[in-house]
Amino acid sequence: MMRPKLISSFFSRVVFISLLLMASIQSSAQERPKILDVGKDTIPFLRGVSVSADLVGLIQKAVGDYGQYEASLRVNIKDKYFPVVELGFGKADAADDATRLTYKTSAPYGRIGLDFNMMKNKHDDYRIYAGFRYAFTTFKYDVTSMGIEDPVWREHTDFGIEGAKCTYHWGELVVGIDAKILGPFRMGWTVRYRRRIAHSESDFGNAWYVPGFGKGDGSKLGGTFNLTFEL
Repeated sequence: MMRPKLISSFFSRVVFISLLLMASIQSSAQERPKILDVGKDTIPFLRGVSVSADLVGLIQKAVGDYGQYEASLRVNIKDKYFPVVELGFGKADAADDATRLTYKTSAPYGRIGLDFNMMKNKHDDYRIYAGFRYAFTTFKYDVTSMGIEDPVWREHTDFGIEGAKCTYHWGELVVGIDAKILGPFRMGWTVRYRRRIAHSESDFGNAWYVPGFGKGDGSKLGGTFNLTFEL
């Protein structure tokens, strides 16, 4: 007669202990995010550096009258802040069939700025950036022509510009995405809105092409497609 009572008592204790264990696990699960948050705060200040090469400028130069060769160095601070330096070399060799003018220039340019990782999980393999750049270049350009002929006197007059000097300062607003593709290699793109801040032009007016900026009278929108090696 005592055995049923013992069994009932045993199961009651098992149920009670099980409830205690479930409560303990639930409490531990609720506290776990706090532990992870502490872990995020303790990651190293410097997470690494990366170097990138832009493919858009190479394609522009291969198929068009102008383009640039560009590389960048980016520092990773806590997977959130990314100071960046971009250096490039822009070239143009264009001819206008209507005016029979040619325009040539080649010069280096540079940008410096900061990107912010907008992802909620800063340590994800994917990153969404928003940032800004300050950019500068100083360059010379040449304009040559086949000359013009006086319609009355039929005299041929040569026309050309050689070594016209210009400087350009501009700012850029940047948004972009990149992702890890294999090991230390990443791939991504940016879209940029450019705005001229200050410039000095030659006596002959605005330059047709500005290294790093693009066509002087063209769209202020631009972009890059980057291959990145992250250290």
